[in-house]
Amino acid sequence: QVQLVESGGGLVQAGGSLRLSCAASGHTFSSYAMGWFRQAPGKGREFVAVISRSGSSTYYADSVKGRVTISRDNAKNMVYLQMNSLKPEDTAVYYCAANSALLWSRGYDSSQAYDYWGQGSQVTVSS
Repeated sequence: QVQLVESGGGLVQAGGSLRLSCAASGHTFSSYAMGWFRQAPGKGREFVAVISRSGSSTYYADSVKGRVTISRDNAKNMVYLQMNSLKPEDTAVYYCAANSALLWSRGYDSSQAYDYWGQGSQVTVSS
């Protein structure tokens, strides 16, 4: 089992940057592919990015591609989401999640593929 705690959210102006962090507990962090999702008010949970266990593979939603970078540090049990050129439509609660599936790359953009979730971190982008 793994526990996840996000941090780094806040209020930023459009065009600005934020880096979200997700701290994971447990000794098997490197066994999980890690994803970031977001949920805006009145909307469903939306995939943002995912990174493989080793960090060698990443996938991004089209809506954030080129503006967002996911990374991880397995030695520190951390995963990060660097967000640049933020837009008001990026406003949402951002969640990190852990995927234990061997074939994690199947359905990586579905929240149902993830076993553990953090509590979320609010990101608000003002225009």
